[in-house]
Amino acid sequence: QVQLVESGGGLVQPGGSLRLSCAASGFALDKSAIGWFRQAPGKEREGVSCIGSSDGGDNVQYYADSVKGRFTISRDNAKNTLYLQMNSLKPEDTAVYYCAARRNLDISSASSRYDYWGQGTQVTVSS
Repeated sequence: QVQLVESGGGLVQPGGSLRLSCAASGFALDKSAIGWFRQAPGKEREGVSCIGSSDGGDNVQYYADSVKGRFTISRDNAKNTLYLQMNSLKPEDTAVYYCAARRNLDISSASSRYDYWGQGTQVTVSS
């Protein structure tokens, strides 16, 4: 079976940091375009950061304008795990964060293009 499991969410104050992890099983993340998405109550799911699949680096990366300079996406191929380092968090970052993967290598920030999804992890940024 294909499974993605997010972890690392929680409650942080504005300006704080969190590192999200997404453990994949049933397939190899280095064969897929992968990404992080988020959904706040009453809002549509949006792409946060995505990366083209690679087993050795030199990946094409996408970041939403709202997170550029604050978030960093990365992948550990040996552990088959995707990460999202989130710094300088803002209340507007509050959402459920999901990792997702495609069955091809084409990078995309559109959630509709992704085939496999985790259950999500809650990130709350509040003072």
